[in-house]
Amino acid sequence: MLKGLSFEVFPPNTTTGVSKLMTTLPKLKALEPEFISVTCSNGTNQVAETTVKVASYIHQELHIPTIAHLPATYLTKREVDDVLQQLNQLGIDQVLALRGDILPNMVPKEDFKYASELASYIKNHSPNIQLSGACYPEIHPESGSRVADVQNLKKKVDAGCEKLISQLFLDNDVFYQFQEACALADIQAPIIAGIMPIVNRKQALRLIKTTQTKLPRKFLAILEKYEHNPQALREAGLAYAVDQIVDLVTQDVAGVHLYTMNDAQVAQHVVANTKSLFSCQLAKVV
Repeated sequence: MLKGLSFEVFPPNTTTGVSKLMTTLPKLKALEPEFISVTCSNGTNQVAETTVKVASYIHQELHIPTIAHLPATYLTKREVDDVLQQLNQLGIDQVLALRGDILPNMVPKEDFKYASELASYIKNHSPNIQLSGACYPEIHPESGSRVADVQNLKKKVDAGCEKLISQLFLDNDVFYQFQEACALADIQAPIIAGIMPIVNRKQALRLIKTTQTKLPRKFLAILEKYEHNPQALREAGLAYAVDQIVDLVTQDVAGVHLYTMNDAQVAQHVVANTKSLFSCQLAKVV
């Protein structure tokens, strides 16, 4: 097992996507991640048919620890209870408690307004569940300031989140500054760095349009030079992500969570170029 390296996958909503994921997962298993997390489709309460189903396969068939994402916004307490019962029956004891995005065409449920409320509810009703929470190195888009954002994160940790997984970032200095802010707020939960290799133009344009991620000069130069050369952009994007991970591991980050986008080749490339670093981390722990 590569302690300190984990992957994220998402439940597909097409037959082709399901087929790709079922091909990808055994390849991810071969890379020996510490765990695999499974996201939940935005704005749906069909967690059992999506997230739990994929998590069950990873846990029971591939024998890899898995974390099921659970969004608060569109779930009632009863639905959360049902999901937790299913996870318990499957032997899955890890959950990532999220608020989830508020969608303009859907009315949120009223049971949980914040991820901290969901975390507290789970901790009180299923104390054996190991809770994780999401965090935002570049401040949550709806937060007014870094101070307010960190204060809200502290509420998640106080509610029971034992580790934190960050949203993607492209500037490691932003992540280190975020770590310092958390330390000043007495947030002691380990912070796992979320890394998403940008490997195609569509992905890059979506990132620019839908997130507030800081785009460093080095990354912008890659987009400008290779945006119309798919193979070159893929290679440069992977190299950029590997460079980020080398720096993070060298700085003793608590872990790296790779957003694979269900692409086994992305994970294989990253592991091929960083495996010895994580092996050194494991030896250091032992």
